Amino acid sequence: MDIDNIWNLFLEKMKEQINPMHFDTWFADTKLISLDENCAKVLVPMSVHKKHLKENYNDLVVELFTEITGTNFNFEYVLEEELKNNITIDTNEIGVPSVPFESNLDPKYTFDNFVVGQSNKHKFAKATSLAVAEKPGYMYNPLFIFGKSGLGKTHLMHAIGNYITKNSNMKVLYVTSEKFVEDFINIYRKNKNENNFEEVDSFKKKYRDIDVLMIDDIQYLEIANKTQQEFFNTFNELHCNNKQIIISSDRSPDDLNKLEERLRTRFNWGLTIDIEPPDFDLRMDIINKKIEVNNISSVFPEDVKEYIASNCTSDVRKLEGAIIRVSAYAVMMNGSEITLDLAIEALKDYFVKSIISKNKVEQVQQIVAEHYNITVEDMKSKKRNSNISIPRQVAMYICRIALEESLPKIGMEFGGKDHTTVMHSVDKIKKEISNDENFKNEINKLISKIK
Repeated sequence: MDIDNIWNLFLEKMKEQINPMHFDTWFADTKLISLDENCAKVLVPMSVHKKHLKENYNDLVVELFTEITGTNFNFEYVLEEELKNNITIDTNEIGVPSVPFESNLDPKYTFDNFVVGQSNKHKFAKATSLAVAEKPGYMYNPLFIFGKSGLGKTHLMHAIGNYITKNSNMKVLYVTSEKFVEDFINIYRKNKNENNFEEVDSFKKKYRDIDVLMIDDIQYLEIANKTQQEFFNTFNELHCNNKQIIISSDRSPDDLNKLEERLRTRFNWGLTIDIEPPDFDLRMDIINKKIEVNNISSVFPEDVKEYIASNCTSDVRKLEGAIIRVSAYAVMMNGSEITLDLAIEALKDYFVKSIISKNKVEQVQQIVAEHYNITVEDMKSKKRNSNISIPRQVAMYICRIALEESLPKIGMEFGGKDHTTVMHSVDKIKKEISNDENFKNEINKLISKIK
């Protein structure tokens, strides 16, 4: 039996032994790459897997593997080349939830519904956050998550908090930085005017007598100088007592220029995660997950999902808003079938920028069609003769280079072409431009006509 079959049998056995989410996170992307004497070498996708498997699952791995092979192997977990950090993760016994604590967590945000794509950064963000949830205060402290609005920072924070409160008796507090500032200002004013030390004690109890503190949008602390001092003190006390601190921001710690340097330094003590905008495939996965949760998969055509994914390029929240808007619009129109035309009508005010962009694409198509004496319909057709295909490739190139449109969106605007077709067209025109100065000048003249 070859090692692939052996490992597949092992994975089937492991799947029966552990929580499905844990299996997907820690084992689904592993691969047995060699069996030498008494050593089994396993490839893992990210640094967080190596120590976690060794410290938490190794005994079970050896036991199940011995059942299959009849031999007791020592296991070596090998990182993918691009992942260099060695990370030790340990899981202690899980406590029993006690009296509910006002955590401000939203129960709908969990690791199960946090969708990740093929990007290692997205996988790393989820796996690392789960590692923090399994061992708060001892893994990455603080955990600093940054990225633009709507990319899933808050979702991950709530997922960590929900996991901890479900599986332990720890006190978790989630607040925005605005709430922290508001609470501090209130007690500062009362204490200044009335020497109300009970309010001060109440504030400190809320923010320090806890196990996990999560502060969302820390960048707003930049405008509150006095509050920075209090947050510094809160941070120090929690950190010294191995209490977990999780922070989110729209910028990296080094880019929070108006925060005190000592705070920025502390934010870099643990691990910093950069949440990137989802690519087209991940946006489609998110859309499919959301319509599945809402039990409307059967009524959402593929072209409607692609239209939404092509127009919501940088904000995951807007994807859900677009789905809700299209569904509501269909109901409003007496239960009309959801079609691409209906979706475009429903979202015409929602995608203001995209409509402008669509008009630009249409303008490029018209300019190129007139120049080559063909019709826009020809350009969108499946015709492959050179007098049609070359203008089509030129128009796609201009849309990509001059308008900076996404490959999937360009493909959609050219009759539903695949994004790989668009990529091929753009690369082909790039190559021809580099070899033909006259052709380059011709393209530049066409670009200059865009208004």
